[in-house]
Amino acid sequence: MSVRGLVDSHCHLDASEFDSDRDAVVEQARRAGVEKIVVPAIGRINFDRVLALAERYPCCMPALGIHPLFAEQAVPEDLEILRDKLQSARPVAIGEIGLDFFVEGLDREIQEHYFVEQLKLAREFGLPVILHVRRSVDQVLKHLRRIEVRGGIAHAFNGSRQQADIFNKLGFKLGFGGAMTWSRALHLRELATTLPLDSIVLETDAPDIPPEWLGRSGRNSPEYLPAIAGAIADLRGIKVEEVIEKTTQNVHEVLPHLG
Repeated sequence: MSVRGLVDSHCHLDASEFDSDRDAVVEQARRAGVEKIVVPAIGRINFDRVLALAERYPCCMPALGIHPLFAEQAVPEDLEILRDKLQSARPVAIGEIGLDFFVEGLDREIQEHYFVEQLKLAREFGLPVILHVRRSVDQVLKHLRRIEVRGGIAHAFNGSRQQADIFNKLGFKLGFGGAMTWSRALHLRELATTLPLDSIVLETDAPDIPPEWLGRSGRNSPEYLPAIAGAIADLRGIKVEEVIEKTTQNVHEVLPHLG
């Protein structure tokens, strides 16, 4: 079986950090073997920017959704705008959506409202979802059990093995990226070592969550995805080609509209 090119399953390539050299970033990723880059939206404010990015760069695959950190800025009309975009733009997923109970002071009720409504849209349109699950895994799973969708990706997963297994049973893959490369990230590294390889997809979350070799303040980039695959291979004691082949197969399985 031939190995398809790598897929960065989560990259905010529309972020202002890339404004000065976005063309170069895309080219460097291509040269590194990254074939596709999934670019999730954060809300109505950047739906069109994400879609324009996908028009400009054929490697970029859009996902559209209202991020929990921006839920308080949303209005009911945004859900109708999202519905219209889902009908016309054909994104690969609804995302980035979910819950964030890490940042203090956010209105959980508003977050849950927009999360639930977007899960309903995902069910209606038969689309997978890209989930934000920071300090909120159990609550996210509660809603997924109630509103069945066609799976997706739990981005930047940092939950328990039991929670990972539940996500897998619900049709989700788990996103691993730069955080796992840090030597002190013992729990994440244990998960990356022991989870079934068919449950893992690769991501950068660029420009955020830089790998250890960039330091805390470094700008992450999709060109580092092969090195993230290499870090998982080293932890598992297998060849990097095996990690690339399987995780690429996984992401195409869970995001079938990648093409």
